[in-house]
Amino acid sequence: MTTMYLDSDGPLLGSESDAVDVLGDAFGVEATMIAIPVERFRPEFFDLSTRLMGEFVQKFANYRIRLAIVGEIDDYTQVSEPLRAFVAESNRGRHIWFVADRRSLQDRIATIR
Repeated sequence: MTTMYLDSDGPLLGSESDAVDVLGDAFGVEATMIAIPVERFRPEFFDLSTRLMGEFVQKFANYRIRLAIVGEIDDYTQVSEPLRAFVAESNRGRHIWFVADRRSLQDRIATIR
């Protein structure tokens, strides 16, 4: 599996068009997974009522590119039961993951090879 890691520094992400831009970069390097640090997302991305997260991750699902959101999101999950449920359900799957750090992602990738 080829994983493209986005830097922590860079423009904030969250929209459907941002997802398309990231996917374009992934296709350019033939990545099958993209790891994006939590810091790269707008705070409202983690508010499910905005639908930003749903639209963003749906693009990855449509193109069958795995997505890992890397970093702690406890501040968001502590105040949102729907987000907690979404994270738990995503982490049971193979395409959208929420992981604490890069090492956790590498460990998770190792289980699917």
